[in-house]
This record gives sequence, C-alpha cells and structure tokens, in this order.
Amino acid sequence: MAPQMSMKKEFLVVITALLLFSCQKQQSPAPEYDSSDFVRVTDVIPDAILEIRYYSTYNFVGERIDGYEQPIALMTREAADSLKAVNDELKANGYRIKIWDTYRPQRAVNHFIRWAENISDTAMKAIFYPMVDKSLLFEQGYIYARSSHSRGSTVDLTLLDAATGKELDMGSPFDWFGEESHPDYPCPLYRQSENRKILHNAMVRHGFEGLDSEWWHFTLRNEPYPDTYFDFPVNERNISTAGQRAGLE
Repeated sequence: MAPQMSMKKEFLVVITALLLFSCQKQQSPAPEYDSSDFVRVTDVIPDAILEIRYYSTYNFVGERIDGYEQPIALMTREAADSLKAVNDELKANGYRIKIWDTYRPQRAVNHFIRWAENISDTAMKAIFYPMVDKSLLFEQGYIYARSSHSRGSTVDLTLLDAATGKELDMGSPFDWFGEESHPDYPCPLYRQSENRKILHNAMVRHGFEGLDSEWWHFTLRNEPYPDTYFDFPVNERNISTAGQRAGLE
C-alpha cells in the first residue's frame, strides 16, 4: 500500500475513534440524572413496609408530587445496605420498619417550593400545620430549596410492632410542622419518647444521623453523593440491572 493511502487510512481511524468517543460522552447522563448507583429498597429489605406519601394525595400539599411516578423507594446502595442492618437489628427485637420517603427528585422539592409560595392554598393545613402560618414555612425551616433526600441517602421512616402490625406511637405524625416533631420534644407520654429512642439509636448505630427538627428523618453519615442533588424521577425504569443485582448480593 502506498504511504499516502496508509496515512489516509490511519487518519480516518483516528477521526472515527474521536467521533465514537464524542457520541458516548454526549450519551452519558449528567450526574444529577444518573441513577446507576441506586437500588430499590425492597430488593435489599424485602419485608420493609412502604407508604410513599408523595406518590399519594395524603401529604401536606394535597396532591401527588412531581417526580413520583411509582410508589417505590430508591436509595444509594450504601444507604440501603446500612438500612438493612438497621432493619435486621430491629426485627430481632420485634419491630418492622415503615418507610414514607427515601430518594426525592429535585423536581419534587421545586414542587414544594411552588406550593409554599402559593399562600392561598391551605387545603391540608388542618392536618399537617394547623398552628403554623404558611407564609412562615421558609423562615421557620419547614421548606428548603434543597433537600438531603435528593442526594439519595436519606430516609423518612417509623416503626411497627411486628406482632400487631400497628405503628408505634411517636408523639406526632409524619410531616407534622411543629415543635412536637423535634426528636427531643418532651412528649406527654413516656412510651412516645422511648419509641423515638428505639428508632434513633438503631439508626445511629448503623451509620445514620438524625435531624433536630424531625424524629423520622435520617441521613447516612458517609453518604456517597454529598454534593449531588439528583433529579431523575422515581420509577422502575431508573433501577439499572446492576442496581437490582446489588440488592440481592
């Protein structure tokens, strides 16, 4: 083959390789849309009870929240594995975990923000925030522009009595906007405070830390994505084959 033809062939090979690399780079999802490290919680903890409130209309907004396309719970594999350790301990002591929320897309947080800015919409006030002026939700820290849930390693949960299937009395309901939801609130009943401690201590022992305003809220201390706020929707399509296998290993 003539030297000129060889050089032309090599040039074409290089150009083709560059084009393929460029296409692959363009097809790779942006970090906030990459669900490859997320697993379905029930693949890791098959006996976890789910009540995904933001997929339903029974929440402080009063409608299904943007991004919740199916009533499933997704988390990073690291968080799900740690939560399994929590569940194993609690099961041995006669409890089951019930999950209200895990990964929350940024679009859901944006939905909360729009709702909070619409002061006239108070349809669920009597149930979730009867003693709080809606205009003060941002100021008092009930609504934020960013949520640790969007980083994929946070969970909202409570406990059930395994024998009766009933929720333990925690002294306030989930998503109650008020000081009664603070973990250190002096609950009127001793049992309520003890129930909170059972949940809190188990979570802390297995790598989670709580929030000083919500007894049900815990984030993995060494979360894998401390600076990424994901925005892919909650649905089965965003569970990769690798992610499903990860929960069963």
